[in-house]
Amino acid sequence: MPGQFEPLPGGGAAVALDDVEISIIRSLAVQLLELIGPGPAEDASDDPLAELFAEGPSEPPSDPVLRRLFPDAYGDPEGTPQAAEAEEQRAYSAEFRRYTENDLRAGKRENALAVIRTLDALSSASAGEAGAVLKLSPEESQQWLRALNDLRLAIGSRLEITDEDDTDLLYRLPDEDPRKPMVMAYLWLGGLQESLVATLMA
Repeated sequence: MPGQFEPLPGGGAAVALDDVEISIIRSLAVQLLELIGPGPAEDASDDPLAELFAEGPSEPPSDPVLRRLFPDAYGDPEGTPQAAEAEEQRAYSAEFRRYTENDLRAGKRENALAVIRTLDALSSASAGEAGAVLKLSPEESQQWLRALNDLRLAIGSRLEITDEDDTDLLYRLPDEDPRKPMVMAYLWLGGLQESLVATLMA
């Protein structure tokens, strides 16, 4: 089971992680939380509808990682649109972002928190042991799957990975390249993600 998720009876997934792996995943999840930022401040009146109808930002984030995590909803994948069409796409994207980004951020925040909580519970339960077996419920498995995807998107953005050819080049980086540790984390998380997908589809 080391490094590979396996199905649990009744649903969910399990994987054996050593202390270093636990520390790396937890650290990356905390960094992701810090990047996503806190949720909207609670309304002073404690009106539950206030948060429901709170508007998000209309402009895309300036950070390239956040732009990757929260891309524009409208765009032309076939090439550069005409000026009028591009302006229309920006307007549609701004409107879509205004009403969806808060929820998207809240979901990504909750997924990252689920990773941290399950790892913290694992660490406290296995105090004094070198690693442990992480057991996830079906719901936690889905949260982990989404969080792993976000972590890989974030790291991939920092590494400027845009297609499969870029990934192939990562395997050939020399050990002295300063990007090497990030590349190793990216590839390792990819393996974890693939094994979790296969487990949940089994």
